Amino acid sequence: MKKAPARGLRPESDHSFMSQITDSSAPVRVRIAPSPTGDPHVGTAYIGLINYLYARQRNGQFVLRIEDTDRTRFVSTSEQMIFDSLRWLGLNWHEGPDVGGPYGPYRQSERTEIYRAHADQLLASGHAYRCFCTADKLEADRRQQIAAKLPPRYPGTCRALTPEQIAAHLAAGTPSVVRMRVPLEGSTTFTDELRGAITFDHHNVDDQVLLKSDGYPTYHLANVVDDHLMQITDVIRAEEWISSTPKHVLLYQSFGWPLPRFWHMPLLRNQDKSKISKRKNPVSLIYYREAGYLPQAVLNFLGLLGGGMPADFNNGTEKFTLDEMAANFRHENIRTGGPVFDLTKLKWLNGEYIRALAPDDFYAALRSNILADSYLRPIAALIQTRIELLSQFGDLTGFLLNDNTHPPESVYLPKNRSREETLAFVADQLAALEAADWQHEAIESALKLLSSEKQWSVKENFMLLRAILTGSTMSPPLVESMILFGKARSIDRLRRFLEAEKKRPAQKA
Repeated sequence: MKKAPARGLRPESDHSFMSQITDSSAPVRVRIAPSPTGDPHVGTAYIGLINYLYARQRNGQFVLRIEDTDRTRFVSTSEQMIFDSLRWLGLNWHEGPDVGGPYGPYRQSERTEIYRAHADQLLASGHAYRCFCTADKLEADRRQQIAAKLPPRYPGTCRALTPEQIAAHLAAGTPSVVRMRVPLEGSTTFTDELRGAITFDHHNVDDQVLLKSDGYPTYHLANVVDDHLMQITDVIRAEEWISSTPKHVLLYQSFGWPLPRFWHMPLLRNQDKSKISKRKNPVSLIYYREAGYLPQAVLNFLGLLGGGMPADFNNGTEKFTLDEMAANFRHENIRTGGPVFDLTKLKWLNGEYIRALAPDDFYAALRSNILADSYLRPIAALIQTRIELLSQFGDLTGFLLNDNTHPPESVYLPKNRSREETLAFVADQLAALEAADWQHEAIESALKLLSSEKQWSVKENFMLLRAILTGSTMSPPLVESMILFGKARSIDRLRRFLEAEKKRPAQKA
């Protein structure tokens, strides 16, 4: 990738689209397109906020599209969690799967015939071709390229198949995918509204799979087709998609469609400037809701990232409402350096909002979250047979209401296990639980399988986990408690335990 000057003649083999963009007078339409593959990500809210502000400032339309064509990672409950989390933040959409609209359906799994028709169109025009290479063949090619110190990419094995060869493969029932035919020479240039003109040489652009052998499209085909058919004028997404944009530009050219404007937002970063990840920060929006963050504080914090608000807004205050963001936020002022997702700052900001609540509003916030009937009722049922006085309720349930519960080594360290091997096992517990469905049988099965693989007894495994999550060796039933506490908060508690233990020296029992 390289930046190019915004002007100047380019060779005929270049594919420059800086002027062939959507009519600037067209009504603004933007979208977010999350995938229902787990808990909604805080990055979805960040990109959603930027899109929402852009549309609102221009009296445009904000569209929610569900990109659910990756059926191997599909989570059935994830879509509703996306809806609930975005609405909790106040980012309401004009069109989407649950509200309808003139360009539906808004779930990609319901649009497969549309993608197949467009793939056929590309095949007919010669801008795509069928590939019959097996997974073993592709893996062998990849290893050979790596051994030769070449970047792994599709070598074009099927680019030159004759119509007769293709017909023979199809007649024999050989599985195939559809790949885009990237020009072998030249380059593609597009304009990023935050970075200017960017050029990719075609020898660095792979012949991307557009339609998989199961008939489902890849992100690249579905994204371009949907954005065009839904009349999206501005594609505002994360910068990790910059390297895919030349493929998208070539697809727009192949179909003869005008380009939208591209805005690639800087990625959220951890304190060490690495890409934000669940290993170092909670990334689930569910966590922030369940942990007691106020939606206005989360939105305010996300609005601070990237620098779109004027530095002198309200005498330099960092506290502002969604309405104030809509009035003052400027997309062109966003800094391309990755903003740091600073949890300490978010907690401070959340505290500012909590202290500003009227007493009745503060009580209402407590009752809607940590003291909600929907949370307390199942807790009461869980401990009813274990107490003799109502005043003992807090003794058994404190860990379900507290934010910080950290046991000493004398509580969590199993007999005959070193601190080092115990912390290594906790990391394995964390990974196993992250991958597990948050249902009783699935959690229990994942933990028992881990015990078998790592040669830890089930009793050691469960007692260690109980100590970390509850701060004690005594508690209501463990798995039931974890389900009540929720996956996002359980995972976060394990993660914080590991971080804290790795930073401090061993204690004497």
